[in-house]
Amino acid sequence: MKRILVSGGAGFIGSHLCTRLIKEGHYVTCLDNFFTGSQDNIKHLMNEPNFELVEHDVTFPFFAEVDEIYNLACPASPIHYQYDPIQTTKTSVLGTFNMLGLAKKVNAKMLQASTSEVYGDPAIHPQPENYWGNVNPIGYRSCYDEGKRCAETLCMDYFRQNKVRVKIIRIFNTYGPRMLPNDGRVVSNFITQALKNEDITIYGDGRQTRSFQYIDDLVEGMVRMMNTEDDFTGPVNIGNTHEFSMLELAEKVIQLVGSVSKIVFKPLPHDDPRQRQPDITLAKEKLGWQPTIELEEGLLRMTEYFKQI
Repeated sequence: MKRILVSGGAGFIGSHLCTRLIKEGHYVTCLDNFFTGSQDNIKHLMNEPNFELVEHDVTFPFFAEVDEIYNLACPASPIHYQYDPIQTTKTSVLGTFNMLGLAKKVNAKMLQASTSEVYGDPAIHPQPENYWGNVNPIGYRSCYDEGKRCAETLCMDYFRQNKVRVKIIRIFNTYGPRMLPNDGRVVSNFITQALKNEDITIYGDGRQTRSFQYIDDLVEGMVRMMNTEDDFTGPVNIGNTHEFSMLELAEKVIQLVGSVSKIVFKPLPHDDPRQRQPDITLAKEKLGWQPTIELEEGLLRMTEYFKQI
């Protein structure tokens, strides 16, 4: 049994990770300030003897005797991270600083949940880990993009200067149950609109692409990354390589749901990337990992979830 801290543990990704770790027999402390996380996401864990919930904001220091830390705390959808961009940057930077400080103090290993947003609007396609990105440092998305880039910097400096064992993963578009229906992300948007037979909103011309991975695949990649040898820091891309245009995704959702929704087009938001697809060669080599759940199966599971909420 390991003592594991999951910051942002009541969020979409964090709650699935907590569930996986509890099933493996570990003692899990879930840290969350409930800005975007919800107790509903972890209510199935509240009676587990090896699960502890602590309400806390990671921009303030926290102490616990733990063996591993998964640092997931940060709003991840544009609607939420642009609501209070200063707090978003503080969560990425100060939150990571505080979690690294804890890892140093108790000699814990820490996995940093970074993001494909560090690549910005990429000039290289697909994106390998050695690509430095094309990010606007003063745009509306910069609080998240640059906050996560700085968090990676902190991780590597703590590794080099203080010998903290760090693991960095770059998470590409992920979907699944417990996503917020109003979080503004494309899969949840399309499914909720299709279920209500409302117009499906595409921003731009619909030709911009994304690659979508199901939550279970991501959690598997996270656990495998945490278990790699101590001198392997990453970063490692964790994502699905199957690329879809927004128009293709909208049409697939309408078909799967059996909706009569129409597709409407609106202006593209600031700095929205035109392409996003991971190169997962490193994940295959170092983690023995690749996604196993195809988009159609994942969309069906997610549709069933949204029908029940």
